[in-house]
Amino acid sequence: MIKRRRFTLMPAIMLAALSLMVTVPALSSMHLYAAGAQRYSTVVVQPGDTLWAIASTRTARNGDIQDTIDRIAEINHLGNAPIVPGERLRVPL
Repeated sequence: MIKRRRFTLMPAIMLAALSLMVTVPALSSMHLYAAGAQRYSTVVVQPGDTLWAIASTRTARNGDIQDTIDRIAEINHLGNAPIVPGERLRVPL
């Protein structure tokens, strides 16, 4: 008579334990960094203002004005819409 082997959970448990022994130390050594809080000021658009004019006053001396324009458009969800007098824009500091 042939003896049938009974299926046991021991190999699956050992494999799970080995997996945990490898992944837990790897995950615990990872560092997660959150983006710093962005600060904004509010600018009220005046007649004759352009995004270029607003951005040029908010861009560092050696900074790129186009980057500032793109950031203002992104923050305010402007897309290709023109700005209008009286509109309030959030501008990064």
